Amino acid sequence: MTDQIQRAETFASLHKKGDPVILYNIWDAGSAGAVRDAGAKALATGSAPVAMAQGFADGQNIPMDVALDNARRIVAAVDLPVSLDFEGGYADSPVGIISNVQSALQTGVVGFNFEDQIVGSKDLYDTETQAARVAALREGCDVAGIPAFINARTDIFLKAAPETHDTAMLDDAMARAEAYADAGASGFFAPGLKDEGMIARLCDSTDLPVNIIALPGTPDTATLASLGVARISYGPVPYRHMLAWLQEQAKQALQQGQ
Repeated sequence: MTDQIQRAETFASLHKKGDPVILYNIWDAGSAGAVRDAGAKALATGSAPVAMAQGFADGQNIPMDVALDNARRIVAAVDLPVSLDFEGGYADSPVGIISNVQSALQTGVVGFNFEDQIVGSKDLYDTETQAARVAALREGCDVAGIPAFINARTDIFLKAAPETHDTAMLDDAMARAEAYADAGASGFFAPGLKDEGMIARLCDSTDLPVNIIALPGTPDTATLASLGVARISYGPVPYRHMLAWLQEQAKQALQQGQ
């Protein structure tokens, strides 16, 4: 447990506003080793690539025990801090979340992505309800004795086209960041947000390290750093690129055999 605590502390220390940690998301032990060898300081799974690599759709369709077995293999394969995309914690109630996060920590992971979308729907938990869920996740970490990094995610921007992002959405996100911070979150994740001015305002509005995902159309790393971003992740992008490459290579090989 001492090693896990140290990895958790190391992982948290990598989140610096203006000097973002780069998390090139992985999906299994093999991809973890490849990204480690590329020079990564820490690793993070993405729920979509983990699910798809195992034949499931994203959205907690991969059974929790399968996801945790995969996380355990990743942790065992690399000597780096590993963060787990825990989606909605596989539970609606705080009691269920407390139990599930303790099970997850037994794999050796030291961080969690935790989203406010209601799994199986297009809706988000209201701010108060999600804050209580974040507090439950923190309680589960405290009970386990691991200062895990809780990257509290809002899907406000991901669920809307970038051209529709407006001040009302940003105000909602900033209010959620404040509530999630009060509940014990370590960081705030706003996937889908691409507007430089809005990113800067979000970073300025909260003491939490802000995470932005490098989707097509997102500002580059240097620009995100200048805006105050502390964490840049890649979500399903690496897996999709790998899959496209694999398919193209397979087509060429198969066509040569015809």
